[in-house]
Amino acid sequence: MSFSTLGLAPSLLNAITEIGYLQPTAIQREAIPAILRGEDVLGAAQTGSGKTAAFALPMLQTLLAKRGGPRQLHGLILVPTRELAAQVGESVRQLVSMLPTTYKVQVVFGGVSINPQMLALRGGTDILVATPGRLLDLIDHNAVRIEQTSMLVLDEADRLLDLGFSEELNRILALLPAQRQNLFFSATFPPAVQKLADSLLRTPTRIEVLAESSDQPAITQRAISVDVPRRTMLLKHLIQQHKWRGVMVFVASRYASDHVADKLRRNGIHAESFHGELSQGARTQTLTDFRSGYLQVLVATDVAARGIDIARLPAVVNYDLPRSAVDYTHRIGRTGRAGESGMAISFVSADAEQHFRLIEKRQNQRVPREVIAGFEPTETAQPVSAVTDIVNGGIKGKRKSKKDKLREAAANEGTGE
Repeated sequence: MSFSTLGLAPSLLNAITEIGYLQPTAIQREAIPAILRGEDVLGAAQTGSGKTAAFALPMLQTLLAKRGGPRQLHGLILVPTRELAAQVGESVRQLVSMLPTTYKVQVVFGGVSINPQMLALRGGTDILVATPGRLLDLIDHNAVRIEQTSMLVLDEADRLLDLGFSEELNRILALLPAQRQNLFFSATFPPAVQKLADSLLRTPTRIEVLAESSDQPAITQRAISVDVPRRTMLLKHLIQQHKWRGVMVFVASRYASDHVADKLRRNGIHAESFHGELSQGARTQTLTDFRSGYLQVLVATDVAARGIDIARLPAVVNYDLPRSAVDYTHRIGRTGRAGESGMAISFVSADAEQHFRLIEKRQNQRVPREVIAGFEPTETAQPVSAVTDIVNGGIKGKRKSKKDKLREAAANEGTGE
């Protein structure tokens, strides 16, 4: 199937050709005609599946069909992170730049001064890409109005809720017009995300492309058993062995990000940390250096697990295992994008063995353990009988959660203990 069969206007088909899109992805084939018919859409798709164009192309077509008049917000795209906002905005602007009609696309997010964003929004905008918190700040400053918005997109809705934006989303939804088209995209659908979708969408067209083998990235998963103190030297060994031109290394905390990056630099590897405590300017510069090849290693917390598209990234390494199987999926999805192959390596210490088994269980895939010569582990895994998998994809170990304690107290009350 080609883009010409999807009902797109000639000017958009020309834009697609100029940009170099060859044929539509699965999510584009299903979503574009449904959106053009005016239907709400519920799309289940991983990052890297082409969903930005899936909603941006029909959004621009409906904008092209509008008559002249005062500029008002046509499309509002809500995203969870600054990096994803910048990426989506860049993609939409690239399409707009190829059109015969000029449209205004603005991108707003926190972590930077609000004043330039307020100035840029003077006179209105046609399409706004925003993180929820900054959008509400701009609304409170009367810099933008959303009560006449025609189309709402929630991109990576699961991450929006993971990052605690449910209250902000409710405030925004209350300000939007009742009559609008809703487009809802998420990689996973835990109960909270499904509940939000059910409340937002009206008889939506449901699109599921996760199971299509042709769209699955070619990612080789590896799990290497290693003692915790040897991980940095093993990482150095792998970087040198594979001669990776770029690798993203995921760690659990800001401290670990700074610490591992510093250790790699001391060993002659050009690495930088990337985490939420950095200023927006520092984050932007670090990503620019990494994309250009100036940086060889990006040591990142999960702030980078979504919304960052690094072309032809050969590998990712889970230096620390992620909190959940969902986060694991998004981490390894940074590699193997756009038809490229990739490698995802997880360091599994004795203490983390049970944790990684639950990740394997949730993704229905067993990853054989490897041992690298010179880095043989000396510690052995202890049996952990209390490890369970919670509904939302989280993983927990010996320590009881608050919910577990409450359930236990209620049970004890019932038995008179």
